[in-house]
Amino acid sequence: MGDAELQEFRQRWKEELEKNNTDVGQGAGVNCGHTESARSCLMRADVSRSEDRRPSAQPSSIEDQPGYVSIAEGLLDGRASPLLDRIQAETSRRKRAHAKATAKRYFQQQPPQKLHKKETLLDQLIQDLNELNEIPFFDVELPYELALKIFQYLNRTELGRCAQVSKPWKALAEDEVLWYRLCMKEGYLTGASVSDSPCWKGTLRDCRNVEHTLRYNWKNRVGSVTHLQYELGKVLCDVSSCDGLVIAGYTSGDVRLWDTLHWDSGASYLRPSHVAMETALRPHISHVQVNRTVAVAAYEDGAVDVWSTETGQEPIHHFQHLQKVQGLALGSDGATVASACGSRVRLDCPVDKGYWKMLYQTELQKPVEFLRLAPDTEEVPLAVVSAAETVYLLRAEQDPSVLHSVYGHPVTCMDVSSSQAALGIKSGGWAMNDGNKIQVYSLQTGKTELAMGNSAGDFTCVNLRDSPPHLLVSGNKDRSFRVRVFDLRTGSCVTSLYAHHLGVSAVQTDDWKIVSGGEEGLVCVWEMRMGAKLWEMHNRHPVRHVRFSTSTLVTANIPDEKYPRGACITDDDLTAHRRHRGVIYLYDFSVDMLALEHVLPICRSDYTESTGYSYNIGLAMPYDILTEPRSVV
Repeated sequence: MGDAELQEFRQRWKEELEKNNTDVGQGAGVNCGHTESARSCLMRADVSRSEDRRPSAQPSSIEDQPGYVSIAEGLLDGRASPLLDRIQAETSRRKRAHAKATAKRYFQQQPPQKLHKKETLLDQLIQDLNELNEIPFFDVELPYELALKIFQYLNRTELGRCAQVSKPWKALAEDEVLWYRLCMKEGYLTGASVSDSPCWKGTLRDCRNVEHTLRYNWKNRVGSVTHLQYELGKVLCDVSSCDGLVIAGYTSGDVRLWDTLHWDSGASYLRPSHVAMETALRPHISHVQVNRTVAVAAYEDGAVDVWSTETGQEPIHHFQHLQKVQGLALGSDGATVASACGSRVRLDCPVDKGYWKMLYQTELQKPVEFLRLAPDTEEVPLAVVSAAETVYLLRAEQDPSVLHSVYGHPVTCMDVSSSQAALGIKSGGWAMNDGNKIQVYSLQTGKTELAMGNSAGDFTCVNLRDSPPHLLVSGNKDRSFRVRVFDLRTGSCVTSLYAHHLGVSAVQTDDWKIVSGGEEGLVCVWEMRMGAKLWEMHNRHPVRHVRFSTSTLVTANIPDEKYPRGACITDDDLTAHRRHRGVIYLYDFSVDMLALEHVLPICRSDYTESTGYSYNIGLAMPYDILTEPRSVV
């Protein structure tokens, strides 16, 4: 490079520097880079000029120029340096290395986490479901038994949804064991085994449809009604029912047993021991009881007869009290019979080879008023006896133990379950302001668990044995004549109904309905949640027995007067005594709701009938069928 060219290059460089100094605020980093590159080029240019002055140097062409000259010329022309890409790549590499080192130090500083063995499988399944949407988690070679264990925690709706996921899930969701357990859990066919049904899913569906139909029939009073009439002219004394068996005793000393499930099987007339002994005078029936095994009847003269519900008409056991039997009780199962005469209580039960023996006998201080046998205690029978204000627990080979005793507070009603006893206590003396109460005792500990209610009138009936778990229903006789349902867990009143204007005489409830009977003869069916009356039936005599199952209802109106005034029982005109003899009704709500012949008689009346009143039917609601109007010409 010559002196003239070097001077020209320096002049151009000074101009570039002055131009870059004016744009310091714009792209300072790039300009600085250009400046440094230019300075290095000047230094190299001076060195090359000294080398060019040597005698052996020859002028070089453009192709023979070094690389830094072209770089300097490119910077002077405004082009970017080719080293910027390398600088940016190196900067990115250093940043990644720094991030990896930082993450490695962080994880080394964290303590190791402990895995819970119980949650490991569940967390893994949830993770598989969230991450693997295409493949079901049972394709990961999960055993069928383990998958079945997981599916058993699902209800019927969730199983139906799982059956739509894939074929493996459908096979698992329709497993017979799962649907069998659902049937048992919902209370259907509790005594069945897995092999009793080919399709438990269909069985559960049919059971739920039947339940829905029965509830509809109960609410709308759709079904058949049967009048269990035995002998005209005889007055009804007592009625009991259990699992389709209905037993009734009459003033003539006759005992009648109906099997409502199998009308054509077995004899319905139970022959008393007085007929076998050819006794001329046949006393009245005082009490009757029945369960799945035996039927028992007690007479006014103290005699007690026991029949088998399976073998026949003749009594299988007979014993005699000295006076009138005041209390008679049976357990839910088994053949233990408890009877009370005056202050004496006796327990009889069968032994080996069909022989009977007196298991226990004791004498109390006061006459017995109420007698109950605790269910599910057949191995060691437990009797609960009320005598005035004292309640005793009687066990075989043990002395009577006092469960409740408060002077001046007599027991007005009582009922017993397998673990508890409910007593209606009448307040007196200084405690009258507290009101009458229901006290619940534990049969295992003998201590009070709850004291519920605050009624001005006496509690006339209480039902603990037939009520749903944690519920108790009672009826009283005060100014409001109410039916109350109590929650045994909290002691609070769940439902209170103004039911009968003369007092409540019988009551029973389940999870959605209440059936009550009153002294005026009304049988009322209530909806528990709404507290509304669904329907009612009327008879002139007080209701002394109410018991219902899933599809049937048995009610008994028993007269208080066994010898009606102004009427002769032996008169030939038996229709004149219809108003005196009492009545037993059997309602069956499992019949076809569309069949006209199965509709209750009150729903089939019309205006063409000559008589507008019947002794057995009270037209509470006008369910009338109008005749077709004549065409107008």
